[in-house]
Formats: sequence, structure tokens, C-alpha cells
Amino acid sequence: MTVKEVLEYIARNLVDDPDAVSVTETTGEGSVVLRLSVAAEDMGKVIGRQGRTARAIRDVMRAAGTKAGVATVVEIVG
Repeated sequence: MTVKEVLEYIARNLVDDPDAVSVTETTGEGSVVLRLSVAAEDMGKVIGRQGRTARAIRDVMRAAGTKAGVATVVEIVG
């Protein structure tokens, strides 16, 4: 399972509209930037109170990236 698939899995299980979840991947030198896009009404669920859920997602993705041997950055876009 790639880091992109891990992020899609996490996001789809958090939101009410899993079909609106999309992840785009940009690969650089030893790093991956993942842009997570969800439906507007699901942004609160992905970000969480005071950004706790978003921080947890980024931490999990950083760990998954480390295991895969790449630095991982997650951007949440509307």
C-alpha cells in the first residue's frame, strides 16, 4: 500500500461523502506532497477541533512515509 492509498483510506473513513475524497501526489527528490481534497461539508471532520484530526493525519502520514523511505507532506485543500 502506497502512502497515497493510506491517506485515501483514512480520509474516506472520516467523511460522510467518501466519493468526494481525492488525493493528488507530487513527487520530488526523496519527498512526496499529498494534496487531500474533500467535500466542503466534510472539511470540519478532516480538520477536527483546533486542528487535532489534521495533525493526527499528518503524523500518521509522516510515519508511513518514513517506512516507505520518503518525506511526506499533507496539504488539506477545500
